[in-house]
Amino acid sequence: MEQVEKSAATLEEALEAALEELGISEQEAEVEIVQEPRGGFLGLGSQEAVVRVRPKRGGGEVSPEELEEQADMAADFLEELCARMGIDADVEPRLTDETMYVEIWGAEGDDEMGILIGRHGAVLESLQELVKVLVGQRAGSRCRVIVDVEDYQKRRRARLVGMAREISRRVQKSGRQEKLEPMNSYERKLVHDVVGKFKGLESESEGEEPERRVVIRRKVPA
Repeated sequence: MEQVEKSAATLEEALEAALEELGISEQEAEVEIVQEPRGGFLGLGSQEAVVRVRPKRGGGEVSPEELEEQADMAADFLEELCARMGIDADVEPRLTDETMYVEIWGAEGDDEMGILIGRHGAVLESLQELVKVLVGQRAGSRCRVIVDVEDYQKRRRARLVGMAREISRRVQKSGRQEKLEPMNSYERKLVHDVVGKFKGLESESEGEEPERRVVIRRKVPA
């Protein structure tokens, strides 16, 4: 069976590159984490993430029980983190639209949640990476849990999906390719999944981080 192995600074970037090369979505893939990313002191001793990806043969998806177990691991970690930071928050796993979120909510009128989101969601993105590494190591499988703070991720996801659909329709009609604004790997994956549902269209990522972006175009006939 065809498989590819890719390395990158993060697991998401390595996975994205592998899926693009195979021409499949994450739902159609079996993903093996060969190596977790690790930062080094002043760049010394650092290592990239390495993933091995192949088309799914059936099965391979995380079971509902495994997903709940992952969510509980993430929730326990985030509860302890909030406590250590002195943040009064409720942490609760919740399945929404077939996606398992671990939601963090602050007390009413409490502005501390902004600390966990950060400018343009930068802190929340870092929390997500921490959870992915922790859950991946403890569960021995790829983390399928999304960390959300007061629905920030859900709102951003809805806006991004809506924009990707609108641009895909435009490209489908005009035939002219369009480049989207720079996005992180999680956002690019959402766009790739949306474009994949449009007949006759394809998408790929180009450029280097943090300027890496998605290009949407019509497929060239084979």
